[in-house]
Amino acid sequence: MMNIAIMARNVVGASLLLATAAALGGCDVAPAPDSRPPLEGARIGGPFTLTDQNGRTVRDSDFAGKYRIVYFGYSFCPDICPVDLQKLMRGLSLFEKAAPERGAKVQPLFITIDPARDTPAALGPFVARYHPRLLGLTGTPEQIAAVAKEYVVVYNKVEGSAPDRYLMAHTQIAFLMGPDDKPLAMLPVDDPTTDADEGAPDKVAAELAKWVK
Repeated sequence: MMNIAIMARNVVGASLLLATAAALGGCDVAPAPDSRPPLEGARIGGPFTLTDQNGRTVRDSDFAGKYRIVYFGYSFCPDICPVDLQKLMRGLSLFEKAAPERGAKVQPLFITIDPARDTPAALGPFVARYHPRLLGLTGTPEQIAAVAKEYVVVYNKVEGSAPDRYLMAHTQIAFLMGPDDKPLAMLPVDDPTTDADEGAPDKVAAELAKWVK
């Protein structure tokens, strides 16, 4: 199962390279110096209307003036999503401890790409494991497809041993969005095919410290 999941995710990753190039291309922006956000000018992000783990309607405009960590995944993921979320949220906690006022400006969002299984009831206990302010967002298949397109995220279903035991191959990426809803940077996440810990919490905290003002 793991090999199938990684192979599928590699296909998705190849698609992401093309999608990211399209998002960055055509902006007519000169290469930015190190002090400028690496995703400045990219066409990533946009309006959405979804439902959180408490059944409340959530819109992108609800977070106006806040930074956002946006990660797409699914709660039934056997390994990748839980590890990424654990490290991302531990990194956010480190940043909050070091810079409480700046940390409070960051809203973490987990957006499912598996709305069939990720109901609000399923997302509630899942997101509660990682951070008290982490919002789990779901919606109709059409709503999820629309927000994924806005964030240049691709995904597909990988059939399992039973109809309800499928996997979801998807883009593995965590976006840091600015208070104006513009993309700033990609937060580090671990590459499951290597031994290095690319997404260690201290690296996440350092990246947040670099861009959250």
